[in-house]
Amino acid sequence: MPFQELTVVRTILDECQEAIGYQFTRPEFLRAALTHTSGANTRAASNERLEFLGDSVLGLVTCEQLFLRFPDYQEGDLTKVKSVVVSRKTCAAFSQEIGLGDFLFLGKGVSACGEIPSNMLADVFEALVAAVFLDGGWDVAKAFVLRFIEPEIERVARDAVEANSKSQLQHVVQRQYGGTPRYYLLDEQGPDHDKCFKVAADVDGHRFPPAWGRPKKEAELKAALNALAEIDGEPLPHPSN
Repeated sequence: MPFQELTVVRTILDECQEAIGYQFTRPEFLRAALTHTSGANTRAASNERLEFLGDSVLGLVTCEQLFLRFPDYQEGDLTKVKSVVVSRKTCAAFSQEIGLGDFLFLGKGVSACGEIPSNMLADVFEALVAAVFLDGGWDVAKAFVLRFIEPEIERVARDAVEANSKSQLQHVVQRQYGGTPRYYLLDEQGPDHDKCFKVAADVDGHRFPPAWGRPKKEAELKAALNALAEIDGEPLPHPSN
């Protein structure tokens, strides 16, 4: 490899390591992870094999976290959460967060196309996970993966709780009060194409703290969470003021 080209490669690898917050003992793993098939001399020199390994490492770290964090979840529930946390779309977003697209080694035809496709960004993130695993071992790779998936796990879990809040409230109300919650629209603001609704849950004349949301279904879910919080004596998750 010519000296000038070698210098460019080293600069890219150095900048990438700074961006991801990990220094490779064997930078050739990183080089391989960043090499798309279009920029490789042979298919074996591309990141495809690393992508295969990285997918498994990413999946195992995620499965372990979900298994430990959600002891009440059955297999189907765990599978649903995992499919969101490590989806192709999510992996592409992780790549964009790091800026991996700026460090890819691409063929001239691909590099001239402009924006990097999301599937390519997902591939390179999985390949990077494998490179970190091969270079630093399981504990290092696990810590690297957790930096990205932990906030995603929290978000998915929170969304699942919120989506189930109305059925949770109905269960609690029927058990404790023998009634059924109803939802009342108290106010609405904004133009027709972007309205925001204020909704409160009510049980036998007792009105719980309202919540704003768009669309109305979201306001009802948040109102249910407010009701559950009041019943449990906890701070309101969605105060309306």
